[in-house]
Amino acid sequence: MSDLPDTPGGAYGARVTGPETEAERRRRRARFLRELAEARALRDRVQPRRAKAARLRHAMRMRTFRW
Repeated sequence: MSDLPDTPGGAYGARVTGPETEAERRRRRARFLRELAEARALRDRVQPRRAKAARLRHAMRMRTFRW
């Protein structure tokens, strides 16, 4: 799905062989966030009414949030 190579041994194998580097952690996190955004976009396309309600709820939360 992505053009980045997976870490050797999968997500759990990297922890067994030693501590992961900061770059590996960032790469994994970036891939996760990309896939999460893609899943949200897909859900918004297939369920437009629910997506609109979620956008309205989010906007209401942002309006009532205090800094």
